Amino acid sequence: MYKKTTLNNGLTVASYHMPERCSVSLGIWIKAGARYEQAGISGISHFLEHLLFKGTKRRSCEELKQAIEGIGGSLNGFTTPEITCYLAKVPAKYLGPGMDVLADMVSNANLAAKDIEMERRVILEEIRMYKDLPAHFVLDLLDKLLWPGQPLGMNVAGEAATVKAINRKQLLDYKARFYQPDNIVVVACGDLRHSRLLQECRRHIPSLARPKKKREFLPARRKQAGPQLNCRTKDCEQTHLALGLHALPRNHPGRYCLGLLHIILGANMSSRLFREVRERRGLAYEIGTSLKFFQDTGAFVVHAGIDNRRMVEALEVILQELRKIKKNRVPEEELQRAKEYYIGQLMLALESTCDHMLWLGENFCSLNRFVHPEEIIRRVKEISNEDLRGLANEILQNHKLNLAVIGPLKDKTQKRIAERLTF
Repeated sequence: MYKKTTLNNGLTVASYHMPERCSVSLGIWIKAGARYEQAGISGISHFLEHLLFKGTKRRSCEELKQAIEGIGGSLNGFTTPEITCYLAKVPAKYLGPGMDVLADMVSNANLAAKDIEMERRVILEEIRMYKDLPAHFVLDLLDKLLWPGQPLGMNVAGEAATVKAINRKQLLDYKARFYQPDNIVVVACGDLRHSRLLQECRRHIPSLARPKKKREFLPARRKQAGPQLNCRTKDCEQTHLALGLHALPRNHPGRYCLGLLHIILGANMSSRLFREVRERRGLAYEIGTSLKFFQDTGAFVVHAGIDNRRMVEALEVILQELRKIKKNRVPEEELQRAKEYYIGQLMLALESTCDHMLWLGENFCSLNRFVHPEEIIRRVKEISNEDLRGLANEILQNHKLNLAVIGPLKDKTQKRIAERLTF
């Protein structure tokens, strides 16, 4: 059973008891990410996440890692456009020490000047690394097309210029504003009792002064009159493409239907794009689709690494498959396979204490409620062929089309790509 309590200091605590497991996965989720940042401090959420692993008033960097790894656990963190999360997976009997370490990081980080300068260099190398990886960088270019001039269009790690400019006062001010109990959700899944988790949270997460300013982000703007193309010329062994269309926000009732559309088109080896682009034509090794869900917007993305000589052909095949799913009803047998895959993947993921904690934390941070697996399964089973075709026609529209490409592109190839970029 899912349980939730809001403490007097505003902290939300959620848990799921999995008695058959021998582990507990813990997450401290902060409702702060890249889209809360102003242009001049782009990357500060990610910068702060790095720094919380560098030491606290009680523990050095090495002591933090040893406190978790020395009891057989693992420690990690990540930043997204809307969330920052610090997580640990430990043997169930070490729930207390696990929560102690995570809370110590979040509440008592040193943010020492020497650590700031060290991590600044590390993050600059991280930014350079991803720009050297065209399969990754092409997705950044696509985000800039989808959300130009907005935080959602910026790299979560920031840009070199902003990371170089962020100072300690800005980091302290940002942390003081966002890292408050009323802006935090603690989630735990595994062999634990909710009452014990509450006890540990009360012990380790202090009641702090509430910030005077509300923590909000600017709504996403989606003004687009027609297809958009961004080509970058780079001498590489493959041409990398990312095709994206504005889709649905996280709480939209059609999100499960979009999930099925994703499965049918590119989520696995049975998908249409994998079969047509890779298996039947040998145009790519990697081809697939992915979904982006945010509070007020989202995107449907096709990504692939293509034979340099056959980029235009591959694009034509991809667009052809997108046109087909708009025009023709998905056969009942294919729809049923997609539903079974959706439900099966959900249930397999929820067997893991860590994956269950990540799923529960993301849902609770974003939707502020539990989404029970039974509800999702019921909604997925209700989706019809016409629902799929209707959603495909709503999303796969010419004026929503965006394409980013990186590769050894000649001018004539770029022109041919632009000519074919239409439904």
